[in-house]
Amino acid sequence: MMCEDIHSALQTLAVKYAVDQVCVVMDEKLADSGESIIRHPEWPILRLAASEQNKSLETVQQIWDFLFAHGITRRGLLICIGGGVITDLGGFAAATYKRGIDYVNVPTTLLAMIDASTGGKTGINYGGLKNSIGCFAPPVETLIWTGWLQTLPAKEMLSGFGEMLKTGLIVEGLWSELMRYDLDTMPLESLQTLIAKSVAAKEQIVAADPKEEGLRKVLNFGHTFGHALEEKSMDAHARSGVESLDHGYAVVYGMIAELYLSVTKVGCPKEPLQQLSQLMLHYYGKPNCKCSDREALIALMQQDKKNERTAQINCTLIQHIGSPLINQVITPEEANEALEYLFSL
Repeated sequence: MMCEDIHSALQTLAVKYAVDQVCVVMDEKLADSGESIIRHPEWPILRLAASEQNKSLETVQQIWDFLFAHGITRRGLLICIGGGVITDLGGFAAATYKRGIDYVNVPTTLLAMIDASTGGKTGINYGGLKNSIGCFAPPVETLIWTGWLQTLPAKEMLSGFGEMLKTGLIVEGLWSELMRYDLDTMPLESLQTLIAKSVAAKEQIVAADPKEEGLRKVLNFGHTFGHALEEKSMDAHARSGVESLDHGYAVVYGMIAELYLSVTKVGCPKEPLQQLSQLMLHYYGKPNCKCSDREALIALMQQDKKNERTAQINCTLIQHIGSPLINQVITPEEANEALEYLFSL
């Protein structure tokens, strides 16, 4: 739900719960701004570091311990304030605490507004694989207030635009609207409209297929290659401390690889691939990968949770803008060719 007054919206939702049955989990970076928004001294707050490396079972245990310590029953409410890491972690903790309590998402990044906070996917990273443990558990409500975006760093805005560009490619009509804007200088009013359209499109898809048995798989466009690139960068970060890849950036790179396969395998026109390649070079830069990484990336794709058979690589491709094709199986050779195209840009 888009809202003009996030404080009032939160109070209206929380009035359904006893005051001692509401807890908050929040990105630690939002300590001052987040607390000023809540303005409720009786709601205990757990502050967490919002990094992909922290998206673990240990952090979920922290949230469970926090809920137990404050006597939250099955009639409690957990408010999750932050980006996608916080909404994924908080949602998973809420869904599994005492077999499930209510939770509300308050996304504070563009990426979370467009993607993670809606749709009911919750989870953690496990075994070196992104979101490999989790469940479908929709929030009671997602409160979207674009005031958070006014101080968001440019890199995080671009990460959010990555998911918006994905929606534009799989849903009729949104891509041409996106192409009218410079992503660096988009007016807030236009951004609010595009957020609302992107979220509405996702909600419509999720409503028709809440547990991703068919139609919802269209939302995975760009994610088979994107998650492999993201997981590879997380491993590099853990080993040598290099900066890991933001999710929206990984999705942009993944979409280019999957658009390449859309052109070569299912006859998609070349124009979307050319347009997105130009956007990548202008805004996102080239992926920090080497040709020698391809074998490891393909191995990660063969372990992707979206695959329906072991070692099989399953993608969503598009025939043309607004016409996605789910369950497209590709060979390791085709995956290698698509990575070669991406790395050659």
